[in-house]
Amino acid sequence: MLPGMRFCMPSAAALFGSLCHGCRSRARSLSFRGCSWSPRQNSRRNSQDSIQSTAENPRILITENVILSDIKKAPPEVYRSGPFVYADVLDYKNLRELVVNNRITWLVHYSALLSVVGEANVALARKINITGLHNVLDLALESCLRLFVPSTIGAFGPSSPRDPAPDLCVQRPHTIYGVSKVHAELMGEYLHHKYGLDFRCLRYPGIISANTQPGGGTTDYAVQIFHDALSTGHHECYLRADTRLPMMHIGDCHRATVEFMHAPECQLSLRTYNIAAMSFTPEEVSTEIRKHLPHLKVTYNPDSVRQTIADSWPVRFDDSNAQRDWGWKSTYGLEELVSDMLSTIHDKKTNAGLPVS
Repeated sequence: MLPGMRFCMPSAAALFGSLCHGCRSRARSLSFRGCSWSPRQNSRRNSQDSIQSTAENPRILITENVILSDIKKAPPEVYRSGPFVYADVLDYKNLRELVVNNRITWLVHYSALLSVVGEANVALARKINITGLHNVLDLALESCLRLFVPSTIGAFGPSSPRDPAPDLCVQRPHTIYGVSKVHAELMGEYLHHKYGLDFRCLRYPGIISANTQPGGGTTDYAVQIFHDALSTGHHECYLRADTRLPMMHIGDCHRATVEFMHAPECQLSLRTYNIAAMSFTPEEVSTEIRKHLPHLKVTYNPDSVRQTIADSWPVRFDDSNAQRDWGWKSTYGLEELVSDMLSTIHDKKTNAGLPVS
């Protein structure tokens, strides 16, 4: 299993700017909490050099989505957008070499199998989502890295408060993806309190992007419906029409991550925060799309696995702590999201010479 890994050598602003498609937050001086002993730590770099490097010029390693093959060539835009290598999150030695040789100071760990794919291959999900996580945690401790690990709406379960779900409550998810994310949240918090690890985590809603294809998540319909609307004019939804879930535009997701990573540690009252933007149902997003494409036809054929997962998740997130502690505020509502998705996908299809409905 090979997740792609991306480096940012010049600055944090440059790396996250490429992710945000134009969001160019200026890198600020960062507070840095010293790390203590790590189980795998045999030697330490000079701590003053590490602090200075982090504050003045963060060098960032991002582990990206898992590629389900032994070898897969990345598309040209991946290589154009920044340095890129293949690596295995299960290979601690290789990860350590990447961090040391490239003087990495921030690590953003996205590699994971999502909810539906994880249920279809629990053993693999355990390896990637839990064993891979432990490699990253140990590496962050050893090298005094600022570590970001995203969590998810899937970290909640049927016994959690649903409308809204607060930051701190009963979770108890019913998927291996959710279980692994709760494990990540708790391990990160534990290592922060015990060893001083600068661990940061955001619970993402369903993320909607025109730049990536659906990847095995329960909220994927909210991406696929835009592609179908512009290609065939028909979308078959695997959830009930009234299934309400929290969602977010990719631009807000990237901006939240940037702002959170830059937030001074003294402002953070939690290590894991909810972030919210909007909540909608398949019927509501279909209605909004029809304002642009009146011919769209949507039929409903609920899939028992995905519907059961969706019914166990919150309807809305309470993100008041993120708003208070580090100033989080979303910019995309449903209307803006639909308009941007249709425009971006239409342009992509046109530029690729593909038919548009």
